[in-house]
Amino acid sequence: MSTTFSRRQRLHELLLALISRAEELPLLDADRPDLDTGSAPGLWLDQNRRTMHHYQALVRTVVTLDALLDAEDSPRDFTAG
Repeated sequence: MSTTFSRRQRLHELLLALISRAEELPLLDADRPDLDTGSAPGLWLDQNRRTMHHYQALVRTVVTLDALLDAEDSPRDFTAG
């Protein structure tokens, strides 16, 4: 198995593990606000932006966890030589 595939597989598994622990998983609101009825498009955009930030934080966490696992698997010797 290639290292790229195994890393992607581990990232995928870590992401699924984090998602499964989440109590609530926000979804993007696909319904655009109707400007004719006076609904607030700013609130709609803000809600979707917060949802995107949530997912970006999940991905950053997964990448960090993956890097920490890599560091555990192959610790570097930082002693003065």
